[in-house]
Amino acid sequence: MQVLVRDNNVDQALRVLKRRMQREGIFREMKARSFYEKPSERRVREKAEAVRRVRKLARKKAQREGLLPAPKKAPR
Repeated sequence: MQVLVRDNNVDQALRVLKRRMQREGIFREMKARSFYEKPSERRVREKAEAVRRVRKLARKKAQREGLLPAPKKAPR
């Protein structure tokens, strides 16, 4: 992964790099690889992630169709 440093602004480049790594799931993968995971535990985890993903998509679809209220936006 590559990030350009503009105007010697390393802090901004680090923030961009961290955001990209977070979006790609690199931190989650590093944490998962830091210890051995049994194949049965891996199957259970992946199944739970799939269920969570499907429920999230269904919730978003219901919100778009107006069946559920949209989440409130946090003020900045």
